[in-house]
Amino acid sequence: MYQRENQEFGSGTGGGAVALAPATFGRAGLVEATGPALEAPRRRSWGEVDLVVDLGVRLGSPEWFRGLATLGGMLAALWYVAPGFTPLPGNVPAKLAPARFDEMRAIGVAPAAYGADSGRRLAATDRAEPLTSTPERPRLDLVATIGLGDGIARMLEREGASSADAAQAASLVAEAVPLSDIAGGTKLAITLGRRPNREVARPLDGLSFRARFDLALSLERVNGALVLNRQPIAVDDTPMRLTGDVGDSLYRSERSAGATPSVVADYIRAVAPHVDIGDISPFDRYDLVFEHKRAATGEVQTGRLLYAGITHGGKQTRLLRWTLDGREQWFDAAGAGERREGFSMPVSGARMTSNFGMRFHPILGFSRMHQGIDLAAPYGTPIVAASDGVVRFAGWHGGHGNFVQIAHAGGMGTGYGHMSRYVVRPGQSVRQGQLIGYVGSTGLSTGPHCHFEVYRGGHPINPATARFAMTSQIAGDALKRFRATLARLTALPLGGRAEVAASAKASSRG
Repeated sequence: MYQRENQEFGSGTGGGAVALAPATFGRAGLVEATGPALEAPRRRSWGEVDLVVDLGVRLGSPEWFRGLATLGGMLAALWYVAPGFTPLPGNVPAKLAPARFDEMRAIGVAPAAYGADSGRRLAATDRAEPLTSTPERPRLDLVATIGLGDGIARMLEREGASSADAAQAASLVAEAVPLSDIAGGTKLAITLGRRPNREVARPLDGLSFRARFDLALSLERVNGALVLNRQPIAVDDTPMRLTGDVGDSLYRSERSAGATPSVVADYIRAVAPHVDIGDISPFDRYDLVFEHKRAATGEVQTGRLLYAGITHGGKQTRLLRWTLDGREQWFDAAGAGERREGFSMPVSGARMTSNFGMRFHPILGFSRMHQGIDLAAPYGTPIVAASDGVVRFAGWHGGHGNFVQIAHAGGMGTGYGHMSRYVVRPGQSVRQGQLIGYVGSTGLSTGPHCHFEVYRGGHPINPATARFAMTSQIAGDALKRFRATLARLTALPLGGRAEVAASAKASSRG
């Protein structure tokens, strides 16, 4: 240790000197020296704090913990004021353009495990010599698909057949089945033969495809001419019947039994007006029959839902799809059809200019009963039937001008007057929304409009407030045929998949 006087740092006075104690871990102890001898370090006074504590001694003492806290605070301050270390972006190669990427792939070699396809090939060098002629395949076997709105003749020409052969092939196919009945997506196997030179199209030597589910057609060239061959395919069109417990989900139960999504959707729409779908219990049973065709070649085709039945709360509901008066709907076992509420207005977008009741007639000049409402619309606006019914009158009807009267079920009727012309005849059945005529101003009329009347039991009622329900009813011979069809469908044996699904659900609950 050096004393201040020895280093000539003293003031020259003869008093006591101050010396520095040996440093330990960067810390100097301040001691007093008297004369040549060093005294022990002096004791710090109360309140004097040593911030720099030697953490290597007096472990666990209050001074040691204070030093540890000081070190932690200094490190925290250093971390807080330290600058961030955000990585600097380097030079990233730009993305290759599509053309450059293809050029790169052209010289790449893919392994055989990935098909050994390296895309385009390199262009020939100067050492490659073009051939004067190349051999041609004597026969081409192709598979083509008819697109929506496409035709056989256009498709054959597109595949390389001559226009004459394509037209002849289309004519031969039309003899067996209408060309419009060939569905889009039908695959055709085509055979093109040898051509005399490269300047002409190849001849059509063969053509085969599935024209219908029950018919396959083929064309082959015999003695230079195309010959059509028909191959009928045996088809079993017995409907498929599925039944079982509802279980956890009506939809999942019917799907697992073998019904298609469209059939299940039709079933739910059919039974929904009669049974609350949300109230169906797992122990209720469903019963459905749908069109199902099985070809001898193994293909299966599923069609519409024909019968929908359900046993809910001990009550059985049976519904059959049936066509009555040109309208297809669901009828229950008693022959009653769907219930439809109200009717539609006969003129779309019309403005009501006169109400039902007593009014002053603008032409006759006195007050009298107005038995309908007037719907003003431009001349020639279509007039449609307000509901299903049968035309009872169509012709000139005094002040109504050209007038049409329709009788509906339940003793209801409607009338349409002042038409410019009508397009129905007496005795004709019409459906709701069907065109029956056009707005005009015939008869006692001051402008183009439709006079609309509604009758109940032959008496006029206010069309603006009239609401009536219509239910179709099968009767007579049609009811006998309906019941015979219902009995035949409900007597069908159950499909194998339905029995398996039903037994599986029963075992899972047991």
